[in-house]
Amino acid sequence: MKDQLLTVALAQISPVWLDKTATIKKIENSIAEAASKKAELIVFGESLLPGYPFWVSLTDGAKFDSKIQKEIHAHYAQNSIVIENGDLDTICELAAECNIAIYLGIIERPIDRGGHSLYASLVYIDQKGEIKSVHRKLQPTYEERLTWAPGDGNGLLVHPLKAFTVGGLNCWENWMPLPRAALYGQGENLHIAVWPGSDYNTKDITRFIARESRSYVISVSSLMRTEDFPKTTPHLDEILKKAPDVLGNGGSCIAGPDGEWVMKPVLHKEGLLIETLDFSKVLQERQNFDPVGHYSRPDVTQLHVNRKRQSTVRFDE
Repeated sequence: MKDQLLTVALAQISPVWLDKTATIKKIENSIAEAASKKAELIVFGESLLPGYPFWVSLTDGAKFDSKIQKEIHAHYAQNSIVIENGDLDTICELAAECNIAIYLGIIERPIDRGGHSLYASLVYIDQKGEIKSVHRKLQPTYEERLTWAPGDGNGLLVHPLKAFTVGGLNCWENWMPLPRAALYGQGENLHIAVWPGSDYNTKDITRFIARESRSYVISVSSLMRTEDFPKTTPHLDEILKKAPDVLGNGGSCIAGPDGEWVMKPVLHKEGLLIETLDFSKVLQERQNFDPVGHYSRPDVTQLHVNRKRQSTVRFDE
């Protein structure tokens, strides 16, 4: 049965760091290439558009009222994504043209939160080119909190894709058991985990989630090397003083519903990684364990989720 099979593309690429326009072009090239290889879903890493805030840990990011931090942050904000202004329109149009679904990690500057603060968001675009969810990372990690704001539960949604039900989380959110459960409870059986770029993150959690949920898990990481910092980056000399040659080595991978590797972590390779997934494997593994079905006790433990989009101001007209 054709609906049982899903061909997926893992886009393990580097951004044109902090350059929104150039990175969008690179993303669009990857989408077109994936479509030419018959992929029906393509996944990009966390904050790929326009890039992960590597500078914070390299340039004394916690120093208060720092000119360097302010100027790099402003550059980051100017290259962030304002969905309401149509910044993702060309990507959505390409998704519809290629009949391909997309999970894309972006840095979002949303108008509904005032239009100035930044959020690490995971966007799902369906095969018709429609944005179906924007999940703002619930809890930025360590130094990320110096440049990203915490999100809300509005994007804790799943989506139908052929026989599959897909959902996704950003980076260390994948270690948070309750957000995972929120997706499991909606029928998720293909879990998307996006990362800034390291097998340190993907090598354990990918198989763990797969075995816990009896679902496929796709982990996608970006690449980042010193040569990927554009010459136009503000305070580039300061950033490079402490930067290792490799900041993100990839590690994109896929685990099956039995917790075993479908694709082991791939390191230092830029490009698309293609695999076809068989939905019947999900049902086979749910026979002996289903965390929100026959192996659950909702009469004893339940999760309550607030999916309201949060805003500081609400107006009654």
